[in-house]
Amino acid sequence: MEQAMPVYILSGFLGSGKTTLLQRLLDHWKAQGLKPAVVMNELGEVNLDGLLVEQSVPMAEMLGGCICCSIRGDLSTELATLIKKESPDVVVIEATGAANPLEIVDAVTEISLYQLVELKGLITVVDAAHLIELYRSQQGATYRLMQEQIRCASVLILNKTDRVTPQEAEEITAILRKWNAYAEILPAVRCDLEPEALLDGMGGIHAEARFQEEDEVQAAEGQAEYAGEVGETGAAVHGSHDHVMAYTHYFKRPVNSEEFEQFVKELPRDVYRAKGIVTFSDTSSRFLFQYAYREADFMKITPQGEVPDVAVFIGEHFSSLELRTRLLQLEKRILARPAVVKRSL
Repeated sequence: MEQAMPVYILSGFLGSGKTTLLQRLLDHWKAQGLKPAVVMNELGEVNLDGLLVEQSVPMAEMLGGCICCSIRGDLSTELATLIKKESPDVVVIEATGAANPLEIVDAVTEISLYQLVELKGLITVVDAAHLIELYRSQQGATYRLMQEQIRCASVLILNKTDRVTPQEAEEITAILRKWNAYAEILPAVRCDLEPEALLDGMGGIHAEARFQEEDEVQAAEGQAEYAGEVGETGAAVHGSHDHVMAYTHYFKRPVNSEEFEQFVKELPRDVYRAKGIVTFSDTSSRFLFQYAYREADFMKITPQGEVPDVAVFIGEHFSSLELRTRLLQLEKRILARPAVVKRSL
């Protein structure tokens, strides 16, 4: 399968250190000989942070509004245009501090419906002193938005730890863990972290493309190895990186329409939205499906050009492995359950 374009989202309040982290990541990728690109969002009409990014780095600016609300609809178009025009190796989206991360994830995954994109992770930068101040007051829209940005993160960077006491640092870490039980917490000063360690540990959001062709190999070998990793629910055992905010699955085979509709009806409650394009083995048409608020809608479509069969799931720390296993079963790429051979005595 063609390699999907890796995309990272940087989240966090104004002044938390997002742009400092962005600079470190850009320097890291360029040192590796990679070509990064940036989508930068500002509430105002002038992109001041963008002035800090070298002109050699391709950048799309979204000004005068927040990605997740007034100009959210443009994000998918801007990102797709940037990828097509510049052919970067990796893309970073630096969102305004007022952005709701789940809305951005929703907008970014929209591109998956017509282009291979892998949303690798959502990094939230937290200003240690600001967080403890907001937590102690526990009121206002800013406090609630900070909660959302922390809850949705794949990785949490606890920045400016030099501005709090060791006791306050422990209190802040406990707050972060209460709001997000899965994300790795990395203390830092001026976001001075080893980029390689940060990126290597990023597994919070991943796409089906990263698994390559291993599924067919396992199926051909009778799933002997796979069966050993499957628990009572039929899902493969996985670590904390299994809990994701978005999962993108690229289909390689048609699926049965009734089985797929039943799968959608049984989606976990932690999955808030789903969308995609699918080919059914028992009908001649392709279908666009949308899922929200426990309701699903299917519509016949005739896509223009080469559009992949794909399904995108968005929610809050749901198990991607359970969804992936079930979808591979629907595609008949793995067995529904490991075969049990009974031998008579």
